[in-house]
Amino acid sequence: MKRHILALSALLVSAGLSAQNNDSGNVLDLKHSITDPAIVYPESFEADTQKLLESWFIKNYTSTDDRYATEGDVVVSDEVIIERLSALPNVIEMPYNQIVRSYIDKYTSSNRAQIPALLGLGLYYNPIVEQSLEEQGLPLELKYLPMIESSLDPNAVSKHGAAGLWQFMLATAKGLGMEVNSLVDERRDPYLSSEMAASYLKGLYETYGDWSLAIAAYNCGPGTLNKAIRRAGGEPKDHNYWSIYNYLPEETKGYVPAFIAINYVMNYYPEHNISPVLPTSPLVIDTIHVSDRIHFEQISQVLDIPVEELRILNPQYRADIIPGTAENPCNLILPSQQIHAYLMSEEDIKNYEADKYLPKGKIEPGEAQGDALVAVKDTEIWAEPLTTASDKVENNGETQTIVHKVKAGETLASIAKTYEVTPEAIKETNNLRRNAVRVGQQLKIVTNSPQAIMESTVAAVTKPATTTTTSQSTKQKKPSTTTSKPTTHKVKKGETLSIIAKKYGTTVTALKNANGMKTDKLQIGQTLKIPAKSTGTSSSKKSTTTTKKRRR
Repeated sequence: MKRHILALSALLVSAGLSAQNNDSGNVLDLKHSITDPAIVYPESFEADTQKLLESWFIKNYTSTDDRYATEGDVVVSDEVIIERLSALPNVIEMPYNQIVRSYIDKYTSSNRAQIPALLGLGLYYNPIVEQSLEEQGLPLELKYLPMIESSLDPNAVSKHGAAGLWQFMLATAKGLGMEVNSLVDERRDPYLSSEMAASYLKGLYETYGDWSLAIAAYNCGPGTLNKAIRRAGGEPKDHNYWSIYNYLPEETKGYVPAFIAINYVMNYYPEHNISPVLPTSPLVIDTIHVSDRIHFEQISQVLDIPVEELRILNPQYRADIIPGTAENPCNLILPSQQIHAYLMSEEDIKNYEADKYLPKGKIEPGEAQGDALVAVKDTEIWAEPLTTASDKVENNGETQTIVHKVKAGETLASIAKTYEVTPEAIKETNNLRRNAVRVGQQLKIVTNSPQAIMESTVAAVTKPATTTTTSQSTKQKKPSTTTSKPTTHKVKKGETLSIIAKKYGTTVTALKNANGMKTDKLQIGQTLKIPAKSTGTSSSKKSTTTTKKRRR
């Protein structure tokens, strides 16, 4: 009888504790009082810190000292840390407890060498991540999540196969529309993966309405998080991360505490004898579209750019190969001063040891790849296809696709008016859900307006490039003073006046005057007189890059 009474008493105590844990007041208190004697630190804590400190970007673009190694951590009381956390300008709540303290101590003591590496790499990656968060209207303190996920190494691969700054699993990445194959892994693309991560995080927050749960779900997946909530019992709406802590996978248990700790350390590292990392020179980058298969070594040898720098700027290309084609061009990020150099040396790059780098079955360098309309917008170089796959049949080359980079003060309506199209057409072409556009955004404009096409062509031919290069191998040749003899040209299918003018180093106006033309329309087989050119000052080379598909 006594044994039954004791069992009943134990059951009542257990039931009371369960009810207490599901009480909202105690759930709120739990985030301050919870403890864990067996903490499992995330995989990123095992990163090769020395490798990060010796990375090409940190060695060439930053400067720091060894204070973190010569001076130890400073003992800080719980009260001071609580005060510092409360002073952070954050939207996401940063509670303090024994688990959070263990992560702060881990960062500032045994893992303190990791902080200068994260500070240095953050100079490059943080602005990329912040931009994506800002576009989605998310708290900017989320920019520190990639530090936990990958230690800001875009080539990091977890033991489970997750890759990139944001450690996307293969299935998740493909579900989000990211390309992953033997040559390209868009999970490693800092720009695209940050856009996808921000969108994913926004969806998680809309689902759970609590940032601690959304962050945990990002790590372990919504299915695992929902299972933990069910196992914790009670009403799902009454739970937060701390109330389901004991039902989470081991590594996810440390994810939110690590997030709070990295926010603390990134703001208060000087108070722990860790010096700031300073930029030694600016790294200004720009993007060019490449529609040929190019190897990093070809670019490196012709433009005198270290392969390591190309890898840092373009980590999505797994084998140092940019697999661009006319149908599916790829983005290449370069230091902005090298963009013009690349365009001027494009043929030299493609031809450099082509037999070594061009796979069998590909068109040999120098063979016709199809003409392209090159538009110069500000200091950006964009190349456009004469016709898209759908335009070739319906419009017989009349419709042009132009890439427009949004400038300050422009709106969707003003851009549409410029190219004589509707805002709805631009939204449909670019998969836009809203009418808002941002400065620097790239929009594909499909137009059949002769005036718009003409203006883009004139801009390409006449607007001087503003970028410069110090590469000795890419300096322009002195203008020639010889006069070429007049020739004729028979119009082929798909050709326009702009293409023919560019081919012969002349202008559309000169062509029209030489042939007594009042319109820009041409007929297949028509013979045109090519006016003589008095100088050879035009040194831009024909580009075969297109913008049918964007890759970063």
